[in-house]
Amino acid sequence: MGSATAKIISLPGVAKQTAPRLTKSEELDEAIALAQQNLLRQQKPDGHWVGELIVDSTLCSDYVLFMHWAGEVDETLQRSCVKHIRRRQLADGGWNIYYGGASEINASVKAYFALKLAGHSPNEAFMREARANILRLGGIPRMNTYSKLYLALLGQFPWKYLPAIPVEMVLLPSWCFFNIYRISSWSRAMLIPLAIINHFKPTRELPENKQLHELYPVGTEGDDFTLPRDQRLFTWRNFFLRADRIIKLLEPIQSKSLRQRSLEEAERWMVERIGPGSDGLAAVFPAMLNSIIALRALNYAKHHPLYQKALKDFAGLFVCDPDDFRIQPCLSPVWDTAINVIALAESGFPADDPALQRAAQWLVNKEVRVRCDWTMNNPHPEASGWAFEYNNVYYPDTDDTAMVLMALRLVRPNEQSELARIFERALAWQLSFQCCDGGWAAFDKDVTRQWLEDMPFADHNAILDPTCSDLTARTLELLGYIGYNPGRPVVRRAIRHLRETQEDDGSWYGRWGVNYIYGTWQVLRGLRAIGQDMDQHWILRGRDWLESCQNDDGGWGESCASYEHPDLKGKGVSTASQTAWALMGLCACGDLDRPSVQRGLRYLLETQRPDGAWDELETTGTGFPRTFYLKYDMYRQNFPLLALATYVNYRSGIGHYQSFYRWVGK
Repeated sequence: MGSATAKIISLPGVAKQTAPRLTKSEELDEAIALAQQNLLRQQKPDGHWVGELIVDSTLCSDYVLFMHWAGEVDETLQRSCVKHIRRRQLADGGWNIYYGGASEINASVKAYFALKLAGHSPNEAFMREARANILRLGGIPRMNTYSKLYLALLGQFPWKYLPAIPVEMVLLPSWCFFNIYRISSWSRAMLIPLAIINHFKPTRELPENKQLHELYPVGTEGDDFTLPRDQRLFTWRNFFLRADRIIKLLEPIQSKSLRQRSLEEAERWMVERIGPGSDGLAAVFPAMLNSIIALRALNYAKHHPLYQKALKDFAGLFVCDPDDFRIQPCLSPVWDTAINVIALAESGFPADDPALQRAAQWLVNKEVRVRCDWTMNNPHPEASGWAFEYNNVYYPDTDDTAMVLMALRLVRPNEQSELARIFERALAWQLSFQCCDGGWAAFDKDVTRQWLEDMPFADHNAILDPTCSDLTARTLELLGYIGYNPGRPVVRRAIRHLRETQEDDGSWYGRWGVNYIYGTWQVLRGLRAIGQDMDQHWILRGRDWLESCQNDDGGWGESCASYEHPDLKGKGVSTASQTAWALMGLCACGDLDRPSVQRGLRYLLETQRPDGAWDELETTGTGFPRTFYLKYDMYRQNFPLLALATYVNYRSGIGHYQSFYRWVGK
């Protein structure tokens, strides 16, 4: 560990700061107690927590479009959605996809279309401003494939210019160079219902006054909107574009029996995953909405039990706030509960505290014991793991599983032998997902074939499930806490992966949180937990990078813009969650008296609210980089508490909070 007298490296462009006074233990104790009580007040009677996931306006826009496509407009819900959309219009007339971001073409067109469908005239001032902004951004032709498909359903974009999504792909065997299990789980869940929709093309005609001719730049409405080819002749993109053209040419003479068989298999696949055990297809907004449209295209009656279940699951995403109706992309109870257990336990709650025991039992009851989609790439024989949502048995993930296991290690249940069996089973499942490059991805193993990113319908930047430094480091953190032998090959390969993915400036990319602050924090914390010498040069470069982007107010912040513009990494308005992450990363490197650590603590102490929480408007969660972001409302409440607890524990000489479970003899 770094000593208390370690030299502070001066970095170009970073103002030299006066060393702040050391934080008093009484201040920390008071802040921790307030934060603890804030979390306890929000615990549900059965022991779990769930915070809201806050996103951009596109979900409400999509829902308005869906109601008009279905011909079933709930006027009350539509008014609520319109109010939501109007409140989020920017000064330049457009809509963005994260707090503080610039206007974005897909969000802006969808918002404009929803408002027009709801009855607003294009001549209203705010609609004129929106239209001018959309045209500056390039209009409808600049939208991505998935957004254009929603327009096509309402007759506002030609189907012939959309990439074919052949439903026959569901029949391709697992050994084929391409099949539905070669792509990410979330893309798979979106594409299967879209393939059904692509077959039927269930277009609803709109009256002239509801159409979007004005959102095509002058002279382009009759253009050929075929996707452009690469200049080089032989590229994967050009190959797929030629294949797309051939598929469309052959469609009139295709085998009707093969198409029917494919539709039946796609329907079976989708229906199975909408049914019992899941709160909708993949329990996530895009797949759920697509599946509802696909069921209607398949002529499921409105009163059919499956269709009614799909609608009910979808309505479960609604936040019926009378002041601001919202739609969540999914629900996060497992994730929120696990982090809150860790924050409370590491901040001093005893392992047998009733609140922690109730939470742990709730988590235990949510273990997924079904061998499902992940088995196509991972032959591990025994199912385990946890999903993000309440019920999503087809898609447990490694991120939630690692976090849940780190939480369960801190709770002493009444029946310890049962927890030990669950822990061992889930840990084996987690380890089985290590990919060929030594890292961990979220839902699948080795779904990393980069040529798939050139498929015409892959422009949502999420066709793959790549290995991530943050997930890899979180798994190392778990292994370190339970005493796993750091000399084992699984650990050595993971550390090599982290070394290979470190950026030149010392930081790490964050896939599931914004962004380099998130990735760098998690790597440093994971390396300390697994027993790495934190004085190694490559590790200290990560610490120095974190220090280099500390703001003048002592906090840290980073905008989602850093995903598109890496020169913005580590730059942004200070937030509670990102300050907490950076602070934990610095603490992991030792030397708790460093000015950067003390200033970070001071920022959290001075910005805490009287109720124990922190304010945070900014978006610090990542869904799909450059495409979709989300704000976890719990992050401003649990991560600052965990950061304060981490500092106190390290100051007291506790490397990490004592674990109930030890991986003895491994």
